[in-house]
Amino acid sequence: MADYLVIVESPAKAKTIERYLGKKYTVKASIGHVIDLPKSQTGIDTENNYKPKYITIRGKGPVLQELKTAAKKAKKIYLAADPDREGEAIAWHLATALNIDLDSECRVVFNEITKDAILDSFKNPRSINMDLVDAQQARRILDRLVGYNISPILWKKVKKGLSAGRVQSVALRLIIDREEEIKNFVPEEYWTIEGNFEKGKKQFDALYFGNGKEKVKLSNEEQVKAVLSSLKNDEFQVANVVKKERKRNAAPAFTTSSLQQEAARKLNFRAKKTMMLAQQLYEGIDIGKKEGTVGLITYMRTDSTRISDSAKAEATNYINEKYGKDYIAFEQKQAKKSTNAQDAHEAIRPTSVMRSPDQLKEVLSRDQLRLYRLIWERFIASQMAPAILDTVSVDLVNGDVQFRANGSYVKFPGFMKLYIEGTDDNSEETTKLLPEMEVGDTVKSLEIEPKQHFTQPPPRFTEARLVKELEELGIGRPSTYAPTLDVIQKRGYVQLDAKRFVPTELGEIVHQFMVEFFPEIINIEFTAKMEEDLDKIEEGQINWVKIIDDFYKDFEKHVKHADEVMEKIEIKDEPAGEDCENCGSPMVYKLGRYGKFMACSNFPECRNTKAIMKPIGVKCPNCDTGEIVERKSKTKRIFYGCNTYPECDFVSWDKPISRPCPKCSALLVEKKIKKGIQIHCTNCDYEEAPTQ
Repeated sequence: MADYLVIVESPAKAKTIERYLGKKYTVKASIGHVIDLPKSQTGIDTENNYKPKYITIRGKGPVLQELKTAAKKAKKIYLAADPDREGEAIAWHLATALNIDLDSECRVVFNEITKDAILDSFKNPRSINMDLVDAQQARRILDRLVGYNISPILWKKVKKGLSAGRVQSVALRLIIDREEEIKNFVPEEYWTIEGNFEKGKKQFDALYFGNGKEKVKLSNEEQVKAVLSSLKNDEFQVANVVKKERKRNAAPAFTTSSLQQEAARKLNFRAKKTMMLAQQLYEGIDIGKKEGTVGLITYMRTDSTRISDSAKAEATNYINEKYGKDYIAFEQKQAKKSTNAQDAHEAIRPTSVMRSPDQLKEVLSRDQLRLYRLIWERFIASQMAPAILDTVSVDLVNGDVQFRANGSYVKFPGFMKLYIEGTDDNSEETTKLLPEMEVGDTVKSLEIEPKQHFTQPPPRFTEARLVKELEELGIGRPSTYAPTLDVIQKRGYVQLDAKRFVPTELGEIVHQFMVEFFPEIINIEFTAKMEEDLDKIEEGQINWVKIIDDFYKDFEKHVKHADEVMEKIEIKDEPAGEDCENCGSPMVYKLGRYGKFMACSNFPECRNTKAIMKPIGVKCPNCDTGEIVERKSKTKRIFYGCNTYPECDFVSWDKPISRPCPKCSALLVEKKIKKGIQIHCTNCDYEEAPTQ
């Protein structure tokens, strides 16, 4: 038997680490937590300082017994769970179960699974960090008290299978609040005047800016006509030329949330998938006989953008060899830390810059490679010199009418040679060259075109937007974002429409319950403050029992009040006003996981169901008597048709909108394009700028 026993969380990790440590070490996996709170009860003694009642997780008995047997034969035991609160708690539970002295140097932590990092960590073992453990315990107990007290009320008063939680309830609130903003949004009319100009033989575009003294907003067609009528001729004077050199810095290496956001934007990955792939890359991939199984990226749960000196040096050497010394970032701009950011770990980066994505094509799956390439390129770019852009702004005047032309040119690409960060609105840095112009020059207008626009409501949340919003508000932690988004979908509180969250009727019912009886749980400031307090526990500044006690005293009263006062919400089947085409029984409206649907009242004898036709508030342009309704094809794709079908056969994949085309009065529709949603006419060439 080996002299030393090392316990990690996953079998993949165990296999990699055992190869690095040699024959004196046996490495075994706990396969995550082995001890936790019971599922059948709250498991918190609220009368005794909130003492948790830990038990061996069902099915983990044999694993724990195997670890105990191995522990008896080992001279020394090392606990090498993940380097975060959760990992520290696993190490603490294992130390307790295996009778390891908590003050002994039994804990090893590493940020990457590479030979050097592993060997270094075993040279510097430490004792269990009880502040980290207490922070994890406090979070676990807090979430358990919230979930196991509110969920039973929801089961009893609304519907079985529902749940509420600190982070998920705030996430649901954000989605519902945004939906309300969209519903209450009143579009405002505004106009732009676009001009096409010529200087010499070169053409360029400019936009109406103002009256030469200040910027003027055009709100209606009358104002536009007044501007156009004041133009004296087609000649404009160059009144001002401003040239500037602008630096654009690279984005920092990834944190957990920025990785989830960028993977959603660039790779179309859901947060859950991103974390699953990142876990695989971190724990180790067999890359061939020469190196065997090796961790390809650093630990993927972090909110720090810090980079080690050795990693910076390796990246600098690579950049120098590949691009030259001009591309090296000699001055690193300090990235702005997110709210409550912890700096215990590095940012997410490749464990070795020299393992380029192209070298790993044969050993990684398609999606693993895509995510690794994203991480690798982002890290290299973060260590590259800023891009330098030459920008020019030119003011053109004709009497009191001022147009402004803006141009930019990438003078030195810097980091942009390798990588450009994605944006939520799909906007890109474009090169727009203007002809050389000086004050006093005359340019000629070839075409002046006014365009009518309407302001757009705020966009619904995508996964990337919601993660960003939660992070900026200080809600949750890197490890909580993916499971939070997953649970609100599994519970049927929201659904994805065109990759954007839409609350369901069930989600709105649950949210209203939380608003009425547990307003502090969905209070953003309260939840963010709780996160700060949990961080202070980790730093040893606050006693965890006090934080729980301060919360629970009022919370307990709210639970009792909700249980006594809340009336049962009966989600009754409503008559649909039509009969089942299969058996002739009346059809009824039922509330399912994704909202209302039509079903036969003769269930279970007849299982006929139909989607509800959802009116969108637009008259049919074909028959002028029917209403346009939202339908779903057999492949679940949404389309729009007349509710008088088959009498009227109007159908459209694009969503019609209520206002007519300002040019020809025909039907306007919302068309989904790469840059978002664009309103355009079905009859003429009228179109509006894309919006998200």
